[in-house]
Amino acid sequence: MPRRGKGARLWLEPEERDREGRLVHRSTWVIRDGTRKIRTRCAPSERERAEQKLAEYLAKKYQPNRTRGRHPSETLVIDVLKIYHDDAVGSHMRPAETGQRLLMLAEFFETDMLADVTGARCREYVKWRTAQPIKSFTKNNPRLASTAAARRELEDLRAAINHHRREGLCSEIVSVVLPEKSEGRDVFLTRLQAARLLWAAWRAKQVMSDKVAARNTLRHIARFILVGLYTGTRHRAICDAALRPTIGRAYVDLDRGVFYRRARGERETKKRKPPARLSDRLLSHLRRWERLGIAKNSIIEWNGKSVRSIRRGFAAAAKAAGLPTTGPEKITPHTLRHTAATWAMQSGADPYQTAGMLGMTVEMLLDRYGHHHPDFQRDAANRLANGGRLPGQSRDRNTVNKTRHVSSNVTKTAG
Repeated sequence: MPRRGKGARLWLEPEERDREGRLVHRSTWVIRDGTRKIRTRCAPSERERAEQKLAEYLAKKYQPNRTRGRHPSETLVIDVLKIYHDDAVGSHMRPAETGQRLLMLAEFFETDMLADVTGARCREYVKWRTAQPIKSFTKNNPRLASTAAARRELEDLRAAINHHRREGLCSEIVSVVLPEKSEGRDVFLTRLQAARLLWAAWRAKQVMSDKVAARNTLRHIARFILVGLYTGTRHRAICDAALRPTIGRAYVDLDRGVFYRRARGERETKKRKPPARLSDRLLSHLRRWERLGIAKNSIIEWNGKSVRSIRRGFAAAAKAAGLPTTGPEKITPHTLRHTAATWAMQSGADPYQTAGMLGMTVEMLLDRYGHHHPDFQRDAANRLANGGRLPGQSRDRNTVNKTRHVSSNVTKTAG
């Protein structure tokens, strides 16, 4: 986990040529650790990627202290992170992403002891982290990390500290103070916006030297949009899905019309992936794609190969459709899931069936999307407007003792 290690450093190895001037190997970054030399396969311009390789190498080499019952003032934070990485991260759904978050934590808490993890120190981390650019963006278009990203990393720190304590390695409880959780984004597409997005992805052409070629470049994004809108499935599950039962992958049963979104043997998490019934329209599309060879092995393919990520292509389609790609109203692949839930509620679908199809609880569905349902609070609003009565109901519901009885002054006499 430490950023620097004894004897381990980056070295830019120059290119080598033979006596006849032929290139033997190009200039690359290497890790020099004493007499060892580890190639990173990173070009000279990929310094940040090479530093990441160095951090991963040091993480594997570093051996933390596992003495039991130590006081927080005697325990390094990087020891806690390393132990959590070795013991628990391997069973995560996306261990590489968790490892990257732990590296960011290790960079900030490199010299800190566990006792230094206080509320003030956590707030300093949020301030430092939100000033760091995201490395996946270019220098000409830098994007800073969000508070939500810093919160997610501090959640990993909390999990690492709790794991360290449960293993009996720490004698006291250490708390991590998290920033306020941001509100959920209630952004969804209208029918017109969805049509524009589909049309933009379908018509996109390749541009070469300011000339538009005849090659379509985003039609796999159009297919992704259709599946996302009609099933509400998360984008990663769509990209991982095959067209027939495959070990370790989700798949679509084209005979029965069921989308099995969780692979066999995959561990169930809080982001549930129950089977989803496909609509007749979407099932016809999928069968046609397989018949035409557009999708041979996976739902989403490009040039005959499975697509692992569609974020860049989706952003290009959204930009071409004139939809926002930045700011709080930006359109992302996850927006399709919000759209599917919203459309289902607007159409008056049964909340229990909708929640089962989307893989969320009924409480979450009603809490986030219930206000789109046509019957949302209708009975309460009508009763409130009519003084507690339903529309069409008589003003006086109690028919007992409604006739006024006038007493007579005539006294009956016996016959």
